Amino acid sequence: MWPFFRLLFFIMIFTQSLKKNSDFEIVYKSGKSYANKYLVIYTLKNNTDENRLGISVSKKVGNSVVRHRIKRLIKESYRLHEKMFNSGLDIAVIARKGSDACDFASIESALLHLMKLNGTLDTNKGNQ
Repeated sequence: MWPFFRLLFFIMIFTQSLKKNSDFEIVYKSGKSYANKYLVIYTLKNNTDENRLGISVSKKVGNSVVRHRIKRLIKESYRLHEKMFNSGLDIAVIARKGSDACDFASIESALLHLMKLNGTLDTNKGNQ
């Protein structure tokens, strides 16, 4: 029972995954993009009550271990601040080449910075 109980704390409540290539392409073509040193974010309204998050890390960033680590860091930083994001968005996050040397704090601040630029971060929601 313990592993199942522990798993409950790591599930994103308000977010589904963006998995299909066609969904990514729609977000890339029709969405707004914002970039900083480590990440690029595309956002598009999806007319639902949930967000859909997709993370893409190219082979140019590093080997599979490095790419998976960056995906985990992005996903965890999103999960920790999930309640602060506006709902009804498709979000595609792309890791840039320099992100392989980043720690959690750098990825987290880069993600929050881009969401503030985008206008999808509501800092008042996080204080509740």
